Amino acid sequence: MTDLSVTDLPRAGVAETVRLTTTGERTVRAVVDAALARIQAHDGGLNAVSQLRADRARSDADRLDAARAAGEAPGPLHGVPVVIKEELAVEGLVTTFGGEGNSTPAAADAEVVRRLRAAGAVVVATTTMPEFGAWPFTESASRGYTRNPWDRTRTPGGSSGGTAAAVASGMVPVGMGGDGGGSIRIPSAACGLFGLKPQRGRVTSAPADQLWWALGTAGPLARSVLDSALVYDVVRGHTEVDRWRAGGTDPFAAAARREPGRLRIGWSTKPVTRGVRPDPVHVQAVQDTARLLSDLGHDVREVDPHYPDPTLAFVPQFFGGIRDEADAVEHFSRLERRTRETYRLGSWVTPRVLDRALAATEKVAAKANRVFDHVDVLLTPAVAHRPAPVGVLDGKGTVRSALAAMPAIAYAALWNVAGNPAASLPCGPAADGLPVGVQLVGRTDDEPTLLSLSAQVEAARPWPLLAPGYAG
Repeated sequence: MTDLSVTDLPRAGVAETVRLTTTGERTVRAVVDAALARIQAHDGGLNAVSQLRADRARSDADRLDAARAAGEAPGPLHGVPVVIKEELAVEGLVTTFGGEGNSTPAAADAEVVRRLRAAGAVVVATTTMPEFGAWPFTESASRGYTRNPWDRTRTPGGSSGGTAAAVASGMVPVGMGGDGGGSIRIPSAACGLFGLKPQRGRVTSAPADQLWWALGTAGPLARSVLDSALVYDVVRGHTEVDRWRAGGTDPFAAAARREPGRLRIGWSTKPVTRGVRPDPVHVQAVQDTARLLSDLGHDVREVDPHYPDPTLAFVPQFFGGIRDEADAVEHFSRLERRTRETYRLGSWVTPRVLDRALAATEKVAAKANRVFDHVDVLLTPAVAHRPAPVGVLDGKGTVRSALAAMPAIAYAALWNVAGNPAASLPCGPAADGLPVGVQLVGRTDDEPTLLSLSAQVEAARPWPLLAPGYAG
């Protein structure tokens, strides 16, 4: 048995890592040591990791190796090193939400983290985020700038930017993020990853009953469609505390391995947010992807989605989510100035206002889903603008930060309100050297079609698995 070297790690995604550890070609300890070595080698230039869990990760790896040697059946993620966005509780680490508001380590894992560990994954670190995930740029007074592995002068997007940077640089094969307005899809697009926001209620928010009310969900950021599907098959499923519950039982990994059949695909570059104009690079990416899909045999046509305005549903839930999380921290006074301003500006979000916002959510969802009377999948840009230079939030309060965020969420946030599954699919790098992503949106509860279609595109147009300079 030989050990997995640091230079081997980037070539092993989730599926390959599980193959190596379950066949005995590599020990879990060797895989975890290699991940920790890459974090040490690369995180200094990226600032993706918030809290490193090196000793516990090695102990977990040794336990998994001993169990396998004793004849225990390995789990579906046996030996896969993972990172966790720091809004999800990891036992023994502080759940920071990207700031200094908490100081006591969590007594237990969040349910999705527990499921990952039960499946054999090894948590090696938590990852950076803007405080409470409020912005699509991974910057905060506490954590500083997190940088894009493709160009360290640029943002990796957010709010799951630390996870995106860790996966795109090969520190780990996969990591957990969260999406309340695009926060899985935006950093996936910026860093060249596959990121699926699942159907509302697909992934448990336990021990909480909801994440940003109807907007938020947890999910993985991965280098391949199959890797994402394998993780989703572990973490999916509600608990009795969850407020929302998705339908459908089709295994995601099976969907990622099968052909999608001939689909009706509508494409549009029209943004949901008025006044935002998409970068020509993103318009071209949608048009190129539409041609590729047509060449693959699909019925592809330009459509007008007739988007509803999600503002009355989205904004109260955004402010309500921030206020709920801020109220729950141990040290409110330690929150950054911009967060405390956001908290004050959201004081109008009473329980009655939230009830009206949730009622508006249902109306927006009904209108947004009318496009699926005519198509099976909607193709759009993932974001409007190219990844911005780091420092986007410097000197900005809540209002100016929200205006800066508009191009990032212009295509994404509607589908948090509507609840539909939506994925950012890599298109490869553009002329500026940075990745481009397009968004695929599916019908309610129809992640399997998105996964099958995304895997077909991945096979026809492979994308780089790692940012340049991180392959060794």
